[in-house]
Amino acid sequence: TCYYNFVIYHRRKMSLEGKLVSEINIKCDGDVFHEVYRHRPHHISNMSPDKIQNVDVHEGVWGTVGSVNYWNFIHDGKEAVAKEKVEEIDEEKKLIKKRIIEGDLLKDYKSFYITVHVETKGENNIVTWIIEYEKKNANVPDPHTLMELLLNVTKDIENHHIK
Repeated sequence: TCYYNFVIYHRRKMSLEGKLVSEINIKCDGDVFHEVYRHRPHHISNMSPDKIQNVDVHEGVWGTVGSVNYWNFIHDGKEAVAKEKVEEIDEEKKLIKKRIIEGDLLKDYKSFYITVHVETKGENNIVTWIIEYEKKNANVPDPHTLMELLLNVTKDIENHHIK
């Protein structure tokens, strides 16, 4: 019986976990995009003011593992906040993984991770966004609108750098 209960719990838990992956081609330099997102996220509010109001560093130093950043943004037409901790930085792969540790997203999700990875191949620069999450219950929607926000902010950063 124990084994059977474990399997049911495992299945139910798995249905609450999800992963969204989106790629977007950008015309600006991929290294510049990575540098902005890693070292200067507080400048994104100037590049995407209708979506990102403010970004502050609360602990540590911009662009370092363990640093904690606080975002004020507009999501689904409402003001929202998120406090994130930088979990991983791979400079060679231009990859940054962050875990949401406080804020509006954690009202609906037990865990929430956002990873951004930039691939530069000649003229092609591909930004890949990965959202990994666990919903608090089955009624919580998958975070497609947040992915849309990340892609739109990416376009704003791109447009700012190709002007």
